Amino acid sequence: MHPRDVLLGAQAGRQTLPVCDHYSGVEARMRKSLALQAEFIERCGACVFDVTLDCEDGAPVGGEAEHAALVVELVRGLPQAGPVRQRVGVRVHDVRHPAFEDDVATVVGRAGDRLAYLMVPKVESLEDVERAVRAVDAAGAAQVPIHVLIESPLAVHRAFDIAAHPRVQSMSFGLMDFVSAHAGAIPSDGMGVAGQFSHPLVLRAKMEIASACHAHGKVPSHCVVTEFKDAQALRRAAARANRELGYTRMWSIHPDQIVPILEAFAPPQDEVQRAAEIILAAHAADWAPISHRGYLHDRASYRYFWQVLERAHQTGVQVPPDIHVFFTPGDAQRS
Repeated sequence: MHPRDVLLGAQAGRQTLPVCDHYSGVEARMRKSLALQAEFIERCGACVFDVTLDCEDGAPVGGEAEHAALVVELVRGLPQAGPVRQRVGVRVHDVRHPAFEDDVATVVGRAGDRLAYLMVPKVESLEDVERAVRAVDAAGAAQVPIHVLIESPLAVHRAFDIAAHPRVQSMSFGLMDFVSAHAGAIPSDGMGVAGQFSHPLVLRAKMEIASACHAHGKVPSHCVVTEFKDAQALRRAAARANRELGYTRMWSIHPDQIVPILEAFAPPQDEVQRAAEIILAAHAADWAPISHRGYLHDRASYRYFWQVLERAHQTGVQVPPDIHVFFTPGDAQRS
C-alpha cells in the first residue's frame, strides 16, 4: 500500500497543493507565467507552482468580458499531453460584483474541464461560498475546487465556518484589503514585510486562517510580499509563514518570487534524507515500530516524515532514488 494510505488514514483525503501560487493578470505576463510553469515541470518532473490568471485586478474596467475570454483562450491552449499537466486556476470577481456571474459563466463554462481551481475574492460568509458554488455548478463544472480569499475582520471571524465547507480547498489571506478595512486603525506599515509579522491584529488574522484550514484539512495560503525586488525579505517572510504560522502555500506576484518561495518552503536536504531512511525502514517492517539512529519511531512519526517527503516533492527537492517509486507522475497528480 502507498504510505499516504497507510499513514494518513482518515486524513488521506487531506488537501495538498503546490506551495507557490503565482498570480498574473496582464496578457504578456500571463503568457510568460504559463511558459515558466512549463519550464519548471520539465526541470522538476512535477508541477511545483500553480498559476492563477487574474480576472479581478487584471481586467480593465469595462473590459471584463474581453479579459475573461482571453483567459479562456490561454487555459484551453495549454497542452494536454505528457505525464504532468500544468495546474492553472482563475480568480474571478467577487460575488457582489456585476461581472461575477458572467466571469463564472465564461471561464468555468468554457474551460472548467481544464481548471485546477477557481479563486473567489472577498468572501465574507458561508452564503458567499454557496453563491459561488451554485454559479460553478450552473456552469457545468461541479468538479472544480473553490479557493477563497479572506480580506476583512468579519471574514476572519467566520474563517472556521468557511473552511468547513466541503467545496473549499484552500483559504488565502488578503493582507492589503484586510489592513485597509480597519480604516486607519492598522498603520500602513502593516502591509509591509516587517509590519505584517509584528502587528497583533494582522498576526491574529493569519493564525486564525491557518488554524481554520488545518482544523478542516484545507490548505492555508499566505499573503503577498509587495517588496518584490527584495529577495532576502521575501525568503524571511516565506520561512516565517511556513515555520511559525503553519502556512503550506504562499502567493507570488512576480516571477522573481517563485524560487525564493519554493526554497523557503522546502525541507532541508538532511531532513529529507532522514525522512527517506525512516520511511523505507518502516515500509520494510510493514509499518511496525522501528529504531533509527537511537530513536524509536512508530506511525505517529512516520506520518510526519512522510509529509516531509511530500513537501520535498512539491518543492522540487531531490528525494533519494529508493523513494521515487512513491512519486510517479500519476501519484504526483493525486497529491
